[in-house]
Amino acid sequence: MTLPKPPVAATRPHQFTAHAVTIDDPWAWLKDPNYPDVNNSDVLDYLKEENAYFEAAMAPHRPLVDRLYEEMKARIKEDESSVPQKDGDWLYWTAFETGGQYRKWWRKPVAGGPDELLLDEPALAEGKEYFRLGAFAVSNDGMKLAYAIDDNGSERFTIHVKDLATGTLLPDTIPGMLSDIVWTADDSGFLYGLANKEWRTDNARLHRLGTDPAQDIELYHEEDEGYRVAVAETSDRRWIVIGTGDHVTSEVRLLPATDPLADPILVAPRQPGREYDVDTHGDTLFIHTNDVNPMWRLVTAPISAPGEWTELIGPSAHFYMTGVECYRDFFVVEGREDGLDQVAIHRYDAPAEGERIAFPEASYAAGLGDNPEHDQTVLRVGYESMVTPGTVYDYDTATRTLTKLKVQEIPCGYDAGRYRTERLHITARDGTQVPVSIVYPADFPKDGSRPLFLYAYGAYGHAIPPGFSTGRLSLLDRGFAYAIAHIRGGDDLGQQWYHDGKLEKRTNTFNDFVDVARGLIDQRWTSEGRIAIAGRSAGGELMGAVVNSDPELWGAVIADVPFVDVLNTMMDESLPLTPGEWPEWGNPISDPAAFQLIRSYSPYDNVRAQAYPPLFISGGLNDPRVTYWEPAKWAAKLRATKTDDNILLLKTNMGAGHGGKSGRFESLREAAEEHAFVLWQLGVEA
Repeated sequence: MTLPKPPVAATRPHQFTAHAVTIDDPWAWLKDPNYPDVNNSDVLDYLKEENAYFEAAMAPHRPLVDRLYEEMKARIKEDESSVPQKDGDWLYWTAFETGGQYRKWWRKPVAGGPDELLLDEPALAEGKEYFRLGAFAVSNDGMKLAYAIDDNGSERFTIHVKDLATGTLLPDTIPGMLSDIVWTADDSGFLYGLANKEWRTDNARLHRLGTDPAQDIELYHEEDEGYRVAVAETSDRRWIVIGTGDHVTSEVRLLPATDPLADPILVAPRQPGREYDVDTHGDTLFIHTNDVNPMWRLVTAPISAPGEWTELIGPSAHFYMTGVECYRDFFVVEGREDGLDQVAIHRYDAPAEGERIAFPEASYAAGLGDNPEHDQTVLRVGYESMVTPGTVYDYDTATRTLTKLKVQEIPCGYDAGRYRTERLHITARDGTQVPVSIVYPADFPKDGSRPLFLYAYGAYGHAIPPGFSTGRLSLLDRGFAYAIAHIRGGDDLGQQWYHDGKLEKRTNTFNDFVDVARGLIDQRWTSEGRIAIAGRSAGGELMGAVVNSDPELWGAVIADVPFVDVLNTMMDESLPLTPGEWPEWGNPISDPAAFQLIRSYSPYDNVRAQAYPPLFISGGLNDPRVTYWEPAKWAAKLRATKTDDNILLLKTNMGAGHGGKSGRFESLREAAEEHAFVLWQLGVEA
């Protein structure tokens, strides 16, 4: 089949000058001046042309897409349901029906009685191109449900309130929300946060049921445009938590759940670079903080004197403390030791002596599941590995035993013995040992002949756990190895690992990824040009950087909603996320060094005349996180600049946002398209 010529985006003169440097950006017009309303006909016409080209290029491979989709779908139990969990007088669970894109939310009385449908997502999503449930909060008395939905991917949610006794919706409807929902102790109202016109949550508000939302009381307003406000509650539900912060600094206030109009208790005033979060046990604050060490520690303080911190568990060189949760008789510390998840139960009478839950494999992902009750002696725990499907356990804290409740069912069958997993360490160019989790077929020959799929993220201190994926099996069963590079920029090995991949150390992230790929080639897992790579969002920025620096390594590249126009975005403080992102990337408006550094690696700014690997790029028209014009501008510049004939595809979801299409089967079809692209480009027999 002969493809039509790919679209050519017009160039229009556009320049800007900063720090005595003038930059040409002839594709700047792809940013609709009416954004967030995108109605410019030139912009829409170009995106539609790219989508038409995408469909034409993929048309011969639709049978493969369909085959992969059916494979992936066959591995999903269509009538899947969660393990019921007790909260008060009720057992709660969710369930999909056969053929259903979205789940239903159920409960039944602990004492016995009929199942009760709380929320019917399929009915709410009917007729909508996109649907996403956000906050979901049942009142303390179990009689009301407040929930929030987004029906276009813009992440502007609308709150609705349902009377669970009658099944009717109350008149309380609040648009423009972007937060969780926390009920007051008497269930007369709830706290939430509104997004402002820049899509930033700078407030915490109280809504009383039956009142006009325009009269809602603003309990807190954040003046720093780089900070975001969140609402939560302590595990005993006695306190409502109002947290504010950016990527490096946090500040917490507490309100009595019985009196949200009381003067808030400030736990500790913000100090640049200090983060902390809070739970409570009785009249004691349990404060998890990085104030003295990036491996974090646990301190306590009286609620009556919240600034008087006493160390309870100090920082460790090997254990990265990621969270603390208090229960009536014990508290739980979660973290990672040398990169592997740990869950430890600590008694209040001997807090330093934790009992770790023992997990069976050398590489895995594990953590607390849903444990809503404060008076809880059996903990719900989740576990999986790259070869072990998701498993739900109950851990009895008295007997220290795990009871298996459910293993992810794969209807078409799954034999873990057909696969192997390892945790490797590859030396980066500066001598740093970078962990790599890898899974591969049991008969995989390490002779360099096989293809390899390499994934990473590497930003915001977000670790990628070595978990299970049914979709990944379609690659493994075609002879691939699949590797996750735990590169700097994530916090896989602790917060310092994150710090070593941000701001002035950002290029460590890109170098780690390239060095992992070269190390895997040296160890004969694969060979140059036989590596497919993928990244999403900030991981898409990673994709853009490494195709500029080392294009010959990659046989196929998937860049989903890629953050590639970094310099322009970080210089546009009107965008929703920009001010809050400066602690992560630097502020190129005020800092010449940050300007020069970002300019040196920003993928869009560093496209040059060279051969590029085959590229599959996606975007979302309603995406408030990585705006649609970033992938569009990048694709346009690549088309105009690259010297090869390799395929370049740009697919823009015209009715979705950052997460792509909604619905479990629609998202599977998108995964099948990307897998088909990889198989096509690497010439793997399908």
